[in-house]
Amino acid sequence: MASAGDPHAGPRDAADQNFDYMFKLLLIGNSSVGKTSFLFRYADDSFTPAFVSTVGIDFKDTAGQERYRTITTAYYRGAMGFLLMYDVANQESFAAVQDWATQIKTYSWDNAQVILVGNKCDLEDERVVPAEDGRRLADDLGFEFFEASAKENINVKQVFERLVDVICEKMNESLEPSSSPGSNGKGPALGDTPPPQPSSCSC
Repeated sequence: MASAGDPHAGPRDAADQNFDYMFKLLLIGNSSVGKTSFLFRYADDSFTPAFVSTVGIDFKDTAGQERYRTITTAYYRGAMGFLLMYDVANQESFAAVQDWATQIKTYSWDNAQVILVGNKCDLEDERVVPAEDGRRLADDLGFEFFEASAKENINVKQVFERLVDVICEKMNESLEPSSSPGSNGKGPALGDTPPPQPSSCSC
């Protein structure tokens, strides 16, 4: 995530940039919970209220549609972090969180980090999922929790930064001499990552 150069210099191919680390992160959840808007808000600081349903763009955004779920399980492998998103104004999307969490635990590696995100918290008048319910579910699943709004730019940057922080923390833990990093065979162990230089991880 940390790159050399001006982040506002315009889009460039990742191969043209020098990174300390490159993490594979997935943004998952039901269709229409705001994943694309969330991503565009983070990447471009822009918001468009209406998006055509997305499938397979560069960030592997599959619009959360059931018919694509078996295809996308291949993308889970090697992912170091997940943003699992639901819409606070959509009970069905919240009810599906458990299924998405099962997908993560089934198809990703054991040390993948997950943040549960209740998106569209600006829709307070339409809210059907209390923040306490989201927090409780996140605790039950062992995930961190944020409520956010891509429209109002609430907690968007913070969610991504926290996910990277947690990944860096886990990397540092796994690289300590007393720990023995391992893998369940579904993806790389954190110990497979080259050790960082003394202050290279500014997470």
